[in-house]
Amino acid sequence: MQSVASRPRAHLPWRFLAIFYDMWPVMALWFLLSFLFNLGYTLAGHDAREYIQPYTLLGWLLWAACWLAGGLYATVSWRRGGQTLGMRPWRLRLVDMRDPSSAPTWRATWIRYAVGTVSLLAAGLGFLWAWIDRDRLTWHDRASGTRLERVPKR
Repeated sequence: MQSVASRPRAHLPWRFLAIFYDMWPVMALWFLLSFLFNLGYTLAGHDAREYIQPYTLLGWLLWAACWLAGGLYATVSWRRGGQTLGMRPWRLRLVDMRDPSSAPTWRATWIRYAVGTVSLLAAGLGFLWAWIDRDRLTWHDRASGTRLERVPKR
């Protein structure tokens, strides 16, 4: 059995595959939130053919709610076992860099989620940074004090 400290780091393709897998449950949450926002909009007396426009206050609230829902999915998953659904097939686990045997803190997971969002919005540059980083860490790994590791097969 490998010690926790000597487990291999997660390679970039595995990270992107995990994100692709996690996209599906997060999109389901977004569809549910959009449905509920539009249902409330309709019940408030607006025409059913009207939709929430993206650059109105309600549109921005919907974007924020979707971002928070994705964050809750990720952070709760990371705190409850270090893995989201998308990380399990690739045997990736999130660990705290200072104490790899314990779960990352709530603060660390939310920092990771926020900086990971910025990494993706910057055309993936925060992820691609792992190719030139001496420890193969991404922006959100560095900012949150966490890292992804590959768990050995059972």
